[in-house]
Amino acid sequence: MTFPHLTFYCELESEPLEHLLTQEVLEDLAALHAGISLGILDLSPRRAEVVRRLNQAGIPVTAWLLLPKDQGYWFNLDNAPQAAARYAEFRAWTAENYLHWERVGLDIEPDIRELELWAEDRRRLISILLHRLFNFKRLRTARSAYTRLISEIHADGYGVESYQFPVIADERLTGSTLLQRLAGLVDLPVDREVWMLYTSFLRPNGVGLLCSYGPEAQAIGLGSTGGGVDVGIMDARPLEWEELARDLRLAWYYNDQIYVFSLEGCVRQGFLPLLRSFQWDAPILMPDSVTQRVRAWRETLQTTLWVSAHILHLLVAAAGLFLVIVGLRRRFKRA
Repeated sequence: MTFPHLTFYCELESEPLEHLLTQEVLEDLAALHAGISLGILDLSPRRAEVVRRLNQAGIPVTAWLLLPKDQGYWFNLDNAPQAAARYAEFRAWTAENYLHWERVGLDIEPDIRELELWAEDRRRLISILLHRLFNFKRLRTARSAYTRLISEIHADGYGVESYQFPVIADERLTGSTLLQRLAGLVDLPVDREVWMLYTSFLRPNGVGLLCSYGPEAQAIGLGSTGGGVDVGIMDARPLEWEELARDLRLAWYYNDQIYVFSLEGCVRQGFLPLLRSFQWDAPILMPDSVTQRVRAWRETLQTTLWVSAHILHLLVAAAGLFLVIVGLRRRFKRA
């Protein structure tokens, strides 16, 4: 029986990263034939040494590119120049330290400072969003810049994957760019797109999110088992083992490329040894009622996005209909 390919996200500073990757953890990863998407929080000699250890252990490593928090941390519409500069620095650091990467990962999420602002001063953030509503040039400029960056990464011999919120699928389906303009997301032409279907953030409806978007996904991101940055705007309680086991089986039902956030959370909770003997093909109960609820939310979202994408056409049609009605009323009055 063919089992899925696992990749664990790891988002740690260099010192705790060194402590995390013990020989026991490396052996667990090797036994699982799993890879790591390693957050590049710095370009230090210590992080380079960790990558060399992973290379020597035969653990596939993806370079998950990140920015300093004062530049937004994740990639978005407003920091494409900084993203390109970061990749140039990463490339030089890689060559200097003789590092090997399976691919490069681009994490597409809103500016971390804006998420923190949502918790602190929502009025100011809403004002920022309203100014973006009709700024289509900002989107075109960023998308062109990221497309050039992806071409550059490809030219260096790396595949490119992106980590996206699943609502990007609803934007594509409706021809809208509303969420991209407001939240700073970017729809990119990458080799593999991983949708972040983290059930822990949307309890008790998160499992419905997984089952609604899962059939459409190229690759599925699960979590969170703990770790990462906390911006304080949602439930950050990590998944328990029973929840992760459920999500893994559901994700495998749809896809054989599964990403888990995060490695440090799995190690802290003792999940890696459990995964080594995990029964992937155990029966699962499909959460139909919750899935239907999420699908209803998606239908509402898609309707909103479709209206936003066709608002001019709708206004022209409404104006035309109004003129027709006025003309008919005048005719009836004359008759």
